[in-house]
Amino acid sequence: MEIKIGVQSVHRELVVETDLSAEEIEEELRKALASEKGVFSLTDTKGRRVVVPVDSLGFVEIGEDESRPVGFGGTL
Repeated sequence: MEIKIGVQSVHRELVVETDLSAEEIEEELRKALASEKGVFSLTDTKGRRVVVPVDSLGFVEIGEDESRPVGFGGTL
């Protein structure tokens, strides 16, 4: 699943590929937002951890669960 994270005062968004479901990501985000000085953290598919202070979050966009076809070949 692809997650895009907008951070305040940063011009580029963070893009993270994770094995978590949309529900799991949303649950982690809710927990982070409920904490007074919380951080939103995710581990990507390669085992790297992304940690963003909740105060700096601009947005979190949760991508699609289903995979999309890649390439130029089309079926009619």
